[in-house]
Amino acid sequence: MGLMSGLLVATFASAQPVVVSRLDADPIPAQVLAGRFDSGFVAVPHAVIHERERTPRWWRVTATEEIARADAPQLVLQAPHLNQVEAWAPEQARPLRRALTGANADLNFSTRGLVVPLADGLAAGDSVYLRVHALSATPMPVSIEPLAQVHRADLVHVAWRAVVLSSLLVLAVLALGFWIGIGERSYAYLMLTLLAQVGFFASCGGEVRLLPWLADVIATDPRLPRMFALLGVIASIVFLTHYLDLRARQPRMARILDGCCGVMALLLLATFVSVARWIAIVGNVTLLLGVATVFAASAIGSLRRQRAAYFLLLSWLPMLLLLCLRVGELFGLWSNPVWVGYAFPAAFVVAGLVITIGLSDTMQQLRRDRDHASRLATFDALTGALSRPAIEQRLKAAVVEAHRSGRPLSVVFFDIDRFKRINDDYGHRVGDSCLRIIGLRTRNRLRTYDLFGRFGGDEILVVLPDTRLGEALGVAENLRSAVNCRPLSIDGYALEASLSLGVAELAAGESAEHLIERADEALYASKSAGRDRVTGHNSRVTASRGRLAAAPE
Repeated sequence: MGLMSGLLVATFASAQPVVVSRLDADPIPAQVLAGRFDSGFVAVPHAVIHERERTPRWWRVTATEEIARADAPQLVLQAPHLNQVEAWAPEQARPLRRALTGANADLNFSTRGLVVPLADGLAAGDSVYLRVHALSATPMPVSIEPLAQVHRADLVHVAWRAVVLSSLLVLAVLALGFWIGIGERSYAYLMLTLLAQVGFFASCGGEVRLLPWLADVIATDPRLPRMFALLGVIASIVFLTHYLDLRARQPRMARILDGCCGVMALLLLATFVSVARWIAIVGNVTLLLGVATVFAASAIGSLRRQRAAYFLLLSWLPMLLLLCLRVGELFGLWSNPVWVGYAFPAAFVVAGLVITIGLSDTMQQLRRDRDHASRLATFDALTGALSRPAIEQRLKAAVVEAHRSGRPLSVVFFDIDRFKRINDDYGHRVGDSCLRIIGLRTRNRLRTYDLFGRFGGDEILVVLPDTRLGEALGVAENLRSAVNCRPLSIDGYALEASLSLGVAELAAGESAEHLIERADEALYASKSAGRDRVTGHNSRVTASRGRLAAAPE
């Protein structure tokens, strides 16, 4: 709705029954109003006041046809930003001073424009004289609107600006929350960028007049909006460099953006002591260079299938177009329709929203990568068993819990007999398949809460919570029979396999490391007691009860 209204206003303004002229001088008002300088006024091609000089200049708005007083016509200077105007209507001796902020702000109207009432209307050929003190080189489209239309347009303007500024603030708060919750610096840079944009748009658009102490400063000093703009550019450059990982992926582009950031930092320092127009010119040129660099880096990143670059291109395309239109207008290359002024801040909202989604996608990808790495660290890729660090950690936790609750805990430690010979005779691929099949067979004989981990090579550690030694011996026998019940069929080979197993029950005050040592000793005792395992004969199971020897069998 706001965009449609802006288009209608732009169309209305382009067909205004007025001619706008400029006088390149600042004589005393009495002489201008007396008509002594009428011949010095030069008409501009559009009904737009665009003053680039900081010294006051005179402008004249002349009606080309009669404008009746019945509709309460109002002269509206749209998008004035920081500019201040003194207006003399026909037969008016004293000026009406207007500005968006400060003592001359008219709070009866929105910040859409400066409104000068034409109580008596204008006859054809009548003129309104304006003395413009331009603190910002922004064009002000001139229109004459009935009072009712001014109020309707004000309502749309207020609603649109409230949505835009509120959206930027909400995105900044979300970025702050993500930064605090996740600790990712990208969100901090994004938050600073969004807050600087809010400060810039609110100070230039006049919404800061809700804060009178700040509005009074901006009314006479244009440095604060410029500081917001420079801070926003610096924060966005740092954010985009970090977001696209340019230092690692595209170091040349990163160096160009570092140079742009350095120039903006110097301009920020210069702004503290000067309001010279060259600061704005250098800043806009540097901004265009930075935008072009980011766009090129995004295009290159997209060709390299970098997901962050896709989101950045999607968010920056509309903003880039509007930014070029805006800068071109500031340099006087063309005059934009009024709707560009509404679309420009809205493009920042869209860009912030898309970038926030892109950052969330990046965080999700990092989380998936982290989970994948965690899984690789937790589980053995070949057998699906827990890795050695994971099974050791789980065993230590189980030992602590067993000591705390007084519940029993046992472990089974086993390996594959003559596993090295299988690798030597048939190759490591067959050996890996052998280990994988044995892991599957034995794990299927365990309870859901039993822990199964690959300790190293062909050694497997099984942790049996709430299990006494006698029950653990039965579990070990089940594991043994699961393997030697039938040959392993691998690549056309029928391989006989058997296990050597050691079982140990946790003793009072015993550590996890000592428990594993006793199970390992029982395993080697099992190997020593076993018959000829090369022929496929079954191995025996040896139990170690350590300090629990006095306990009943």
